Amino acid sequence: MSLEPVTQSIYPPMTKPEARSTLYKLIEAGQLAHKALLVPLLDRGLEPGDDAVIFVLHAELGASEQRLADELGIGTDMLQPRLDRLIERDVVARQAIGPDLAPGFALTERGERIREVLAANWEQLEEALFADLTDKKRKGLSKALKRFVELLRLA
Repeated sequence: MSLEPVTQSIYPPMTKPEARSTLYKLIEAGQLAHKALLVPLLDRGLEPGDDAVIFVLHAELGASEQRLADELGIGTDMLQPRLDRLIERDVVARQAIGPDLAPGFALTERGERIREVLAANWEQLEEALFADLTDKKRKGLSKALKRFVELLRLA
């Protein structure tokens, strides 16, 4: 028995992922879907993340800056330049909201049209994903992906 330190790992070296593995395909599909979702946004001179602002303002029918920041999970200091840019591009407008007419933000007509395009693009991609699946298999896939996301969030 030698007294020299053993430099050999007890773990085998990681092999590169198989291009045919389901996880690899899932990652690739996710990246390509993400790129596809950005196309209509970028075509309109907007930036990644602007879609989140657009969808929140549509769902809330307007929101205060703090409410918007909370929904997006960012600070108002990070949100303000984005809102200024969206106002400049006539996507968002400053507007009184709620029964007390508090200062806030809402989508402009152009913002609503952009939201419709973004939502339609999302629906087309989702339909492409589920095209070959029965309703039962769709539910099964959705349930499996939800469980997988929850497992990864715990890690």
